[in-house]
Amino acid sequence: MAHCPECEAGIDVEDDIEEGATLDCPDCGAALEVVNTNPVELEVVSSGEEDEEEEAW
Repeated sequence: MAHCPECEAGIDVEDDIEEGATLDCPDCGAALEVVNTNPVELEVVSSGEEDEEEEAW
């Protein structure tokens, strides 16, 4: 079981999931990307709009 980095909810993932796969947190709806498979680690996927806003500051 992995945990959402946004809300810490437990997320069941398939045993054969691959790095780079994306999924949504069932609790908070955050878009997540698999960054490691052993152990499974997830990161919130940032949208291009957020990155542009950060660069503008």
